[in-house]
Amino acid sequence: MVYLTLFLTAFAAATLLPAYSEVLLGGLVSQGYSAWALWFWATLGNTLGSVVNGIIGRQIQRFKDRRWFPVSEKQLENAQRRFQRYGQWSLLMGWLPVGGDALTVIGGLMRVPWLNFVILVAIGKGARYAVVLWIVLYASSPGTA
Repeated sequence: MVYLTLFLTAFAAATLLPAYSEVLLGGLVSQGYSAWALWFWATLGNTLGSVVNGIIGRQIQRFKDRRWFPVSEKQLENAQRRFQRYGQWSLLMGWLPVGGDALTVIGGLMRVPWLNFVILVAIGKGARYAVVLWIVLYASSPGTA
């Protein structure tokens, strides 16, 4: 149940929903849960949440002319232009707390092939969770430099 909770929290954190999976991850590893299992479930949940963003991005053009659409045509074009500058490699930065979710939406909009999308996003998300685990397990331990 603990791992499912972490998975769902990490999934929600990758979407526009407010969730803080790093805090839960740090708390669970401090309680003695397997760091590898926590890393796996957090990375999987967060990556799959980003896939939802990619799906939204692939459908976004259908709604851009609606009155309720939250982004202007110019903002959408600017985002696409910035994404094209670095291409699909920018998905490695999908873990960023500010702008990372938008990158995965734009990755979907730009039709990055799914395999590339998932691999790049998973690498970035996995690296972030590895750093969180390292900080909790080693950097905050007494006697470490």
